[in-house]
Amino acid sequence: MEKDQLFTRRRMLLGSAAVLGAAGVGGVLMTGGGDQAARTTAGLAGPQARQALKPSAFRLQPLIGSGPPHNAPARLKVRHQPIMRITGKGRHMMLTFDDGPHPDYTPHILDTLAKYDVRAMFFVCGEMAVDNKELLARMAEEGHVVGNHTWTHPLLTEMAREDIRDEIERTSDVIEDAYGDRPQWFRAPYGAWNRATFQLGAEMGMEPMAWTVDTTDWMTPGTGTVVKRVEHGAAPGVVILSHDAGGDRTQSVRAIREYLPYLLDHGYHLTVPPRRMT
Repeated sequence: MEKDQLFTRRRMLLGSAAVLGAAGVGGVLMTGGGDQAARTTAGLAGPQARQALKPSAFRLQPLIGSGPPHNAPARLKVRHQPIMRITGKGRHMMLTFDDGPHPDYTPHILDTLAKYDVRAMFFVCGEMAVDNKELLARMAEEGHVVGNHTWTHPLLTEMAREDIRDEIERTSDVIEDAYGDRPQWFRAPYGAWNRATFQLGAEMGMEPMAWTVDTTDWMTPGTGTVVKRVEHGAAPGVVILSHDAGGDRTQSVRAIREYLPYLLDHGYHLTVPPRRMT
């Protein structure tokens, strides 16, 4: 598939530059334009919790800013690094999936989440979302939260400011059309952030989100390896990075069927951030 091949080529080209964090806890988020690199201790995502969800038992810290009236974008503080931690009492974790939605893989992941009554976060790419709007609608109906992952998954640190804005804004438009609300969270492709990215995200009312544990499923290391990375990295406050598109994600589909019941059996609560009130 052309889009999957494009994603795979991008990841192969950037792998040697170590743009993505390596395996396990503490993947590194690279920043461009001379900004200081940020280490991901835990990112959070999720524009909203649907009415079907019970109130979350944690809050993102810090949650800042509230939207002005008339549904205008919130004017958030411009950050220098992504939000890093789920805080609060209890054994809370969050599952996040990037690069989708994909008609061959995302439905199976959604089925598994529904089986165990778990909500997750999906950072979608506009070029995938525009062709699979029914999957975004399903995410909304089932209480998942959707974030912005740009239109074409480019390396934003090498782009002009106006092109970054276009990548993000077009994707927010598609999310709003298919999901029902504009996203409140943004994740930079490859975890590559710079000052312009933080500024533009804040101008559009989105907080930047990182992750704690990279499953490395984008490298297709084997289902067992993906499962081990999740189970060994599990801890209160952890945010798991997985993918539901961008290549063959059969391993990701199989892995969640194994690690999700394991996490629940070990007392973890898989949850999503509350919707920021506007």
